[in-house]
Amino acid sequence: MSDWCPIAKDYNPLKAGSIDGTDVEPHDRAVWRAMSARYKPNKGVVGDPLLTLFVARLNPQTTEDKLQIVFSKYGDIRRLRLVRDIVTGFSKGYAFIEYKEERSVSRARRDADKLVVDQHEVFVDFEQERTLRGWVPRRLGGGLGGKKESGQLRFGGRDRPFRKPINLGPGATQERGLGERDRGEPRVRGDRRRYGESDWGSRDRRDYRERERDRVRTQTAELCLVTKLQETEEMSNPVSPENRVDVETRDKTTWFFLANFSPHFCPRQQESPVPIVTTLPLEP
Repeated sequence: MSDWCPIAKDYNPLKAGSIDGTDVEPHDRAVWRAMSARYKPNKGVVGDPLLTLFVARLNPQTTEDKLQIVFSKYGDIRRLRLVRDIVTGFSKGYAFIEYKEERSVSRARRDADKLVVDQHEVFVDFEQERTLRGWVPRRLGGGLGGKKESGQLRFGGRDRPFRKPINLGPGATQERGLGERDRGEPRVRGDRRRYGESDWGSRDRRDYRERERDRVRTQTAELCLVTKLQETEEMSNPVSPENRVDVETRDKTTWFFLANFSPHFCPRQQESPVPIVTTLPLEP
């Protein structure tokens, strides 16, 4: 935990797919694709990577001239490239800007981030392809940032830094049943006793069976009670809203209806008839 940093120093697709950088297994197919990719930076790219900024989330209508006007106020620009589709020629929404001085790069990264250009809030950061070791672009499942709607967020960058992981203390991984198992081998059904039943969801199945038994017992008791009442006599008073009580239990809310019956049902208490409790399930 002492060397923890919210910004990734080396790009690891597995860690980039985790909000705190502690995942040990990929959680989506894009991470698998990025891990198996053998990407090498484009050697045809010219310019100093330490003096180059990456500008994203641009308006498709934004042109090179507009970017030149906006970013030239932070320093002298040596080279500007707006990435366009090779077939259609339309802008892809991001560009690379190389400055002549390092202080201009730092100033533009600090002040131009979240700047509104042509009704779009732009994102500005250092170039990652040639400066971050192990870099995998977005088209291969890597990259940084992303949208929640895509379900493929990547952490460790300026837009979405790592969150500090919770320190569970030494031995916490072994207690959870994850320390001794080989990460490369899939878990089999025979490992249930070894890694604990909680990992297999048996507790949920057990609770489900208990709820089913309780439901069957309740329905059986209701049927027996109704049958007994029909054999003895009819209800003397209809159920009124005043006699209804709302009771909350662990699994469901049950309506209890209190009905008063004739003294013939309870011969030992002629003076005060005993109210009988009937249980009816809630309407779906």
